[in-house]
Amino acid sequence: MVKRTGPTNPHLQKLIIDLKKLSVQKQVKLWKRIALDLQRPTRIRRKVNLYKVERYLRNGETALVPGKLLSLGNLTKKIEIAAYQASDQAKKKIQESGSKFLTIQELMTKNPHGKKVRIIG
Repeated sequence: MVKRTGPTNPHLQKLIIDLKKLSVQKQVKLWKRIALDLQRPTRIRRKVNLYKVERYLRNGETALVPGKLLSLGNLTKKIEIAAYQASDQAKKKIQESGSKFLTIQELMTKNPHGKKVRIIG
């Protein structure tokens, strides 16, 4: 039997630990859920296109993608999008639409209670 090891990327390991700590400190289940999603194998991790973010969010909300954000589609709303990874084209389209891209670490410091955050994917 092969022993399950989890992610080997040290930055991802640190992010998962930080998410779990914040979840316990602030008693917010959102961060624990994101940590569990990021522990999954890369081939199972979520891949989300911009058109899905556009469809399910309202102005002023924040989308959280526990995986990779891809560039298919356009944005017309003023929103914030946080993701573990994003393609360069997706970041460019977000910037052009007037929206804002954040890393998950930036979102954790900006909004530790997870208000108005939707998990997309």
